[in-house]
Amino acid sequence: MFTNPAEELVTIVDQDNNPIGAVTRRIMRQQNLIHRASYILVFNRAGQLFIQKRTATKDIYPGYWDLAAGGVVLAGEPYLESAQRELREELGLTGVKLSFLFDQYFEESGNRVWGSIFSCVSEGPFTLQKEEIDYGRFIDLDEIEVLHQTEPVTPDGMALLRLLPHDRI
Repeated sequence: MFTNPAEELVTIVDQDNNPIGAVTRRIMRQQNLIHRASYILVFNRAGQLFIQKRTATKDIYPGYWDLAAGGVVLAGEPYLESAQRELREELGLTGVKLSFLFDQYFEESGNRVWGSIFSCVSEGPFTLQKEEIDYGRFIDLDEIEVLHQTEPVTPDGMALLRLLPHDRI
């Protein structure tokens, strides 16, 4: 069953990541409220990152390359459950071991988010969620900056990449 993403109830937090309520995604975007999101970096055994081309219909960063699977944390949902749900919905992955990396606050015009960043290792196969992802591919980490010079990459993804401890992949 596909629900309207704009009507999903999402967790709203304060500047310190304390929950203060829940509103629909539509209201969260309209009022630029701070929310939570899970980010999952999916690596293959060679250490390459699986990146996804977002559909043109996404509510934020349409058509951009996304470095992480993931999305908004639903009302009452812990970060880890959100990460597992998003992996299942977006990439068709279940039963993979997630490793917590770090939390990150990201803010720019139109996007204020507390993210919990996880990683996992998977070779696929992936079943891409057609409403959210046009296609995906593995890429070496050092090629992402080059890609970013010619094609748009999500700003929150670029921010987390710069904080990524390479010894924890």
